[in-house]
Amino acid sequence: MMKKTRIFHGFLAAAAAVSLILILLLSAFEMAAYGDFGFYEKEYEKYEIQNTLPMEMDDIMDVTKKMMAYLKGDREELSVMTIIGGERQDFFNEQDRFHMGEVRDLFLAGFALRKIAVVVLVISVAILFFLKADWKRILPKAYEITVCVFLGLVAVLGIAIAVNFDRCFVIFHELFFDNDLWMFDPASDYMIRMLTEGFFFDITLRIGGFFVAFLLFFESLCLGIRIWRKRKGIRTAYK
Repeated sequence: MMKKTRIFHGFLAAAAAVSLILILLLSAFEMAAYGDFGFYEKEYEKYEIQNTLPMEMDDIMDVTKKMMAYLKGDREELSVMTIIGGERQDFFNEQDRFHMGEVRDLFLAGFALRKIAVVVLVISVAILFFLKADWKRILPKAYEITVCVFLGLVAVLGIAIAVNFDRCFVIFHELFFDNDLWMFDPASDYMIRMLTEGFFFDITLRIGGFFVAFLLFFESLCLGIRIWRKRKGIRTAYK
């Protein structure tokens, strides 16, 4: 009976840990993508996109904000009338709309997954409290084990990206899209001129940076709990 109880407690702790890390990963993505639109402007300046995209920076940023609002579900249609080369026209074409519609589905699925992870986290921790489990021990332990696994995966992915980002980019699209409409021609498509390969590389690093920072923050909490438990154990031993 005791063994089954420990296994059940461990399962709940693992579910809580995995859920928390998914929440942190998806929150890192949201913060990187939506937390500061100044990042986009700096990227556009860095890659000198105005050399190939004949638009004012204010118009480029307007398109960017409306595009990101669409991907988050805050706009119904991906259509932005703007001035390009002195002519007023829609920035996006039909291929853009089809592909970004699929990207939007991924965004919304990720946000939905985060909500589910929050529910699983709350329920798992609540059950551990209700069962009077030693949560101060098992939750930090489960988190640290899960973090080690995730960091291992992140390290492998980071090495792959550093070695050949192009190939990783292609593999990602082949995994998540069942067509080749993500392949754009810069000669005829404005969106790919705006969202360069360098931009995608930089935002991937930005997401990774936020994610690792979140992981380290919670690791510091685990360390604090461990130190507190150790000191409490020493004080109890001397009583």
